[in-house]
Amino acid sequence: MALSFAVVASSSSIMCKAINANNHSHLQDLSYIKRAALISDKSAGFTSPHPNFGCVIVTPSVEVVGEGYLYAQGTKPAEVLAVEAAGERCRGATAYVNMEPGDCHGDDTAVSALVQAGITRAVIGMRHPLQHLRGNAIRALRSQGLQVDVLGEDMQSKLVEEARKACLLVNLPFVHRAASRVPFSVLKYAMTLDGKIAASSGHAAWISSKLSRNRVFELRGRSDAIIVGGNTVRRDNPRLTARHGGGHMPIRIVLSQSLDLPEEANLWDLSDVSTVVVTQRGARRSFQRYLASKGVEVVEFDILNPRDVMEYFHDRGYLSILWECGGTLAASAISLGVIHKVFAFVAPKIIGGKNAPSPVGELGMVEMSQALDLIDVCFEQIGPDMLISGFLQPIPDLTPTIPSEDETFAIDPTVAPFETSIIFFYKTWDLYGAFSNFSPHPIQMPDEDGNYVTWFSVEHYYQANKFIGVSNPLAQDCIDKIKSAKSPEEAARMGRLTQRRQPHLVRSDWESVKIDVMYRALKCKFSIYPHLNSMLLSTAGSVLVEASPHDLFWGGGRDGEGLNYLGRLLMKLRSEFLGESSAASENTCIAL
Repeated sequence: MALSFAVVASSSSIMCKAINANNHSHLQDLSYIKRAALISDKSAGFTSPHPNFGCVIVTPSVEVVGEGYLYAQGTKPAEVLAVEAAGERCRGATAYVNMEPGDCHGDDTAVSALVQAGITRAVIGMRHPLQHLRGNAIRALRSQGLQVDVLGEDMQSKLVEEARKACLLVNLPFVHRAASRVPFSVLKYAMTLDGKIAASSGHAAWISSKLSRNRVFELRGRSDAIIVGGNTVRRDNPRLTARHGGGHMPIRIVLSQSLDLPEEANLWDLSDVSTVVVTQRGARRSFQRYLASKGVEVVEFDILNPRDVMEYFHDRGYLSILWECGGTLAASAISLGVIHKVFAFVAPKIIGGKNAPSPVGELGMVEMSQALDLIDVCFEQIGPDMLISGFLQPIPDLTPTIPSEDETFAIDPTVAPFETSIIFFYKTWDLYGAFSNFSPHPIQMPDEDGNYVTWFSVEHYYQANKFIGVSNPLAQDCIDKIKSAKSPEEAARMGRLTQRRQPHLVRSDWESVKIDVMYRALKCKFSIYPHLNSMLLSTAGSVLVEASPHDLFWGGGRDGEGLNYLGRLLMKLRSEFLGESSAASENTCIAL
């Protein structure tokens, strides 16, 4: 018999005073959005690779009549379950969803359920993180006459941002994966008060309390995979199970460069969950065959490093990874930027020992000013232990600042008001990645003497222009190095580093001319490559957003605070090209 994961919520504890249907309470909206995010979290770990979806349906008299959440991939959408629970009371009601509905196969079941049930308003916590799905459901609902309010766009305030953050947090693995192209990774460790994860002998059972270990099982159950290194397998012989009585069990991953692993290990027991061993190409072929005979999958890399491994598992569809490794592997993963959050369980114990291992190995830092600061730090007492958690990297927000209707129309008159679509691009791996100033399209630009010079990319030209015209041999040397840089990323690193360390080499008018420099380079690029020109013109009517989460000037920024000047310049170019095309057509007609 099929199990239903919808909930009819009529408890008086969540009932609110009736308000006029046409005077929606701001605070109540935010409360129900948070509720949708909360119930969506019930299936964390099960829904992967899909997001966690929750839906709450509230009548005009402010009564919750139905709730539902996506239990796992392949099951009914949250919206369908909530509608089924509410029945006829959906007529004229408001649906609250933590994330815009969307399915990787283009399924519109969720949208159809809300429309056919008679829902008249939808409040959405955040747009879908995936570019090819973002905005589709919102446009579909509005086209059917529903009022749709999106937090941070149609509704803005400090309280709205808090509610949006709740929606982001509940789907953090999905958001991070969409923004960074690697799974969301959490480093977990337990240590003594003096920072040791084991005694000098290597003995580590048990540093933390049973209550803390139970919390670790919960973390495992919310993850797609758990990673350990070879030292952990040899020393602790872990099982890495979730131990929560069934349900989701994360894959177990072992990283070992030499494959110096024991023949007998709990991780080779695949009765509950599978194990993947990642190693360097050619390591211990005989042992690889032994593992294969046990059913263990072995994946080889030419050079083994955590970033390549994470990109590989990103391609396999993993959203979240829990790292339970030793200090050496943890330091490598942190250095390569693939650890996003830390959970540190601190036990009130002191064990000492000069050679006792610590949770993070050598990071190459020599001053306290170089220390990595955690963001959004939380403290929680768990039995006798203290759990300290926080982010090593900011939470990415894929919603940029969109220019006002009047401002957008002034930039590009082809953009229609209200129902404009948004096209996001970032670097060269996106569908519209060729729009990036990092795309590998050489351009020819005139130098100070009027001679045309070839630059490998727009970014090469842009970075070099920071130092053009400065009467200093070091400035010319920097220009030459940038011009010969093998990649746009390398050119950007050179230009930014020199600008930061030797500001006297930067031209005095740089801040006032840099937009024009970028514009000239972009115009050249989209003028000399017909297919790029066609691609740009094909986006007519859409808002273009450079979706870099860390660039606040050219990109959309992390929290929508970015100025998106690259997108603005592209829309300006598009408008000019369309105007030229229209003028050419008119002249042709006149000539005929």
